[in-house]
Amino acid sequence: MFAQFATQLIAQSAMEARIWWSLPLIAAISLVYGATRHERIGDIVVHSWKSAVWVVSFMLIIFAVIWVAGYWN
Repeated sequence: MFAQFATQLIAQSAMEARIWWSLPLIAAISLVYGATRHERIGDIVVHSWKSAVWVVSFMLIIFAVIWVAGYWN
């Protein structure tokens, strides 16, 4: 019973996290950046995907640095 409650609480808190607002922001930024570099839709989508992966990777690296630094405090 406790495990079910804990799982439900974690799922609810994950859905309410503000980090989910970054997904549409990353998509919009990547599409605009890709559209400023290319004119064909195929090239825009490919460039947008690559820049979105780059942004998410950069965010994960920064998160990892902050998470590791939290153990030293």
